[in-house]
Amino acid sequence: MATKPTSRPDDIDESSAPLIEHLAELRTRLIWSVLAFVIAMIACYFVWNPIFDFLTRPICGALEKRGQACELILLKLQEGFFVAMRIAFFGGFILAFPIVGFQLWRFIAPGLYRSEKNALLPFLIASPVMFLIGAGFAYYVILPWAFDFFLAFQQGPVIGGEGAATAPAAPESVAAYGVKVEDPWAGIVFQGSVEEYLRLTTKFILAFGLSFQLPVALTLMGKAGWSRPRG
Repeated sequence: MATKPTSRPDDIDESSAPLIEHLAELRTRLIWSVLAFVIAMIACYFVWNPIFDFLTRPICGALEKRGQACELILLKLQEGFFVAMRIAFFGGFILAFPIVGFQLWRFIAPGLYRSEKNALLPFLIASPVMFLIGAGFAYYVILPWAFDFFLAFQQGPVIGGEGAATAPAAPESVAAYGVKVEDPWAGIVFQGSVEEYLRLTTKFILAFGLSFQLPVALTLMGKAGWSRPRG
């Protein structure tokens, strides 16, 4: 008579809890995750100005190379408040990401075999590290290059700085600089909105942070047998 295969006691945690207990555990993990996000968001709201100064360094560097002042404008009365809230939300997501990942791990870990835990844990550690590497790559490499490219479409006299635009501008601008041009062009000068700049910058940082998760995801899929190295 054949016997049923039994799991070894040390292979899997005792997690034969009913559905209600699993839902209660999920609720607890979600509460801790939301609480961590709210606390991190509030903390970032009180220091949103230094964070904003840090996020504007790429555009300020690109403008400085052209001899232009680093100034962003508010187009709407409430725009400054929404900028602070966007920074708080963005910073809260970054700071709370490791805690949310830990709570997720605590929820799914009891249902995993020991071999599955050993395979999954390194990826949970590598995920935030790769996100920070991707965000840093976007901030220090991609954003300065992108802003320098976008600002190259300006035209009109700009005082000082190497690579400044030298095309003729509107008659009023020409007269102000004491330059006489027979056939002036319409000037194109960057006057960026604070909210629009912040939206573009955070999209770049988040997009590269998430795209740097691809090696982690592909390696995990390979270990799970969902994909092959050749594919």
